[in-house]
Amino acid sequence: MLIRAAALLGFFTVALGAFGAHALDGQLTTEGTHWWHTATLYALPHAAAAFGVDLSGRGGLIRTGGWLMTIGAVIFAATLYAMALGAPRWFGAITPIGGVSMLAGWLACAISGLRAGR
Repeated sequence: MLIRAAALLGFFTVALGAFGAHALDGQLTTEGTHWWHTATLYALPHAAAAFGVDLSGRGGLIRTGGWLMTIGAVIFAATLYAMALGAPRWFGAITPIGGVSMLAGWLACAISGLRAGR
């Protein structure tokens, strides 16, 4: 299931990045364009990392890390995309929840690697 979620996150990130670059070119404010780029910048590598976690075949803490990265990237990017499209700025208060989740995912993967001696 993680590989499907990571693959869909990757797909939608590339699609939304392209949509922002082409269909929204000149339509967003400078701040909105920055938010759009930041959302894409963070979501895509986290999709790839979670994809790799699943391909590792390992479970436990590393798998939890992959899920934390995926869920965090969705929350982080979705709030930024929404604000870029005109959602209320209070969505920005939700964005750090996604960021903390991504950080927790990396930490979980690091701890798992340390425990495994890798």
